[in-house]
Amino acid sequence: MKILIMADMEGVSGIVTWDQVTGGAPMYEEGRRLYTEEINAAVRGALRAGADEVVVVDCHGAGGDWSFNSLIPELLEPACSWVAHHPWSRYTELLEAGADACLLVGMHARNNTADGVLCHTISTVKWHNLWFNDDLVGEVGVNAALCGHYGCPVLLVTGDEAVCRESTALLGAGLRTVAVKRGLTRYSARQIPPVRARVMIEAGAYQALGDLAAVAPYVPSSPVAITVEVDKVEKMADFRGRAGVELDMAAQTVVSRADTWMAAWDQIWHW
Repeated sequence: MKILIMADMEGVSGIVTWDQVTGGAPMYEEGRRLYTEEINAAVRGALRAGADEVVVVDCHGAGGDWSFNSLIPELLEPACSWVAHHPWSRYTELLEAGADACLLVGMHARNNTADGVLCHTISTVKWHNLWFNDDLVGEVGVNAALCGHYGCPVLLVTGDEAVCRESTALLGAGLRTVAVKRGLTRYSARQIPPVRARVMIEAGAYQALGDLAAVAPYVPSSPVAITVEVDKVEKMADFRGRAGVELDMAAQTVVSRADTWMAAWDQIWHW
């Protein structure tokens, strides 16, 4: 069984501020340790469930050389391998090889979620809202659509209560979620202590992989329209001149159209 784990920092227990997830900031090293240990818990759960290959992808853009490079190598579970410093949403090797399932660990809610800890959608300075056809999505939706393009289901999401709620609404009741904190504001939360959160994540991964058919792969219906509501008008210029992409300056939106999600995504995503 081949298992892909895609991981982000903002949804980890103990993390509530940008300093904990920004490379070089005073609290970043603490955040890295918390992040790495939650990944380890998911790896252990996957191995218990019978996985013979587990690949972890660091999906957190911490800034500079820390981007997609926040895990602490010497603390990682030795039975996994991990992808570091590779552009987000562009690691497809295991998916192309036939990954059986994906686990999303440390996820955060989409932009403007009232109880979403450190909520945002891709960028806090460009992407205000994002739709795949009629589905309003955040980064969970992007990860799920990437996996779905290759026929791989997302079976587990961990993070705060807000992202668990958002993910279940998008992917269905068969999705297993593990909420390790409840947002009070964007920058505060009532949290489960990390040691107990890791036990919950390990159990969640193990249980999620007990039924590989519990969640269907997420595949937006064809033809696909990806719509971005751009946060700042000057950022509209970043999308100008791209084939298959329409700009509505008055509405401050960008629409990418194609026959498949991947084709539409390739037209709009800058990496």
